[in-house]
Amino acid sequence: NFKAQATLLARCYKDQITELDESAICEHSHRLAITFDDGYRDNLEVAAPILNDFSLPFTVFVTSEFIRKNSAGFLSIAGLRDLSTLPMVTIGAHGKNHVALTGCNDSVLQSELVTSKEFLEDKIGKEVSAIAYPYGDVDHRVKTAAKAAGYQLGVCSFAGVNRPGRDPLLLSRTEVLSLDNNRIFRQKLEGNWDWYRWRKTDPQSL
Repeated sequence: NFKAQATLLARCYKDQITELDESAICEHSHRLAITFDDGYRDNLEVAAPILNDFSLPFTVFVTSEFIRKNSAGFLSIAGLRDLSTLPMVTIGAHGKNHVALTGCNDSVLQSELVTSKEFLEDKIGKEVSAIAYPYGDVDHRVKTAAKAAGYQLGVCSFAGVNRPGRDPLLLSRTEVLSLDNNRIFRQKLEGNWDWYRWRKTDPQSL
């Protein structure tokens, strides 16, 4: 299914695929960014070869403790470094322990944001400037702490299109599932599933 989805992206949306970048947000341009959360090993072993074959850029948001502890199914430190060297890949943070950040006290929140960023930067030798909030859990306090920790972009799980003026630390994303067939996948690319946003509160309003 993933290879079929990547093939569709390459054939029909190639000129619209962009790196995750605030500058790509434009009122009159439909752009798409590919992201993965958690730091699973198959991001390197399965997704990367397919996306690299099509020259499609993508971002992997990594939970640092999963890597440090060499947790089953997740990237090793060597795998993280290998993934980070691929020309189409950007590494982002996904917290230290994959916990809901709005429930953390200030000291734990800082550790989740800062420790993960420093760990990843140390291992890959590159700046980590973007974060995906675990479970999409973010409010004004978390966003402010993320900015103070040095993040420039933040993504949550509030579905829909990001239009000019959207807070770059509260960017929306549309979830694509492994069971989505090409019809549903294309519908999501065109925004036909953006009604999912009405099931949640926009973190920008919190």
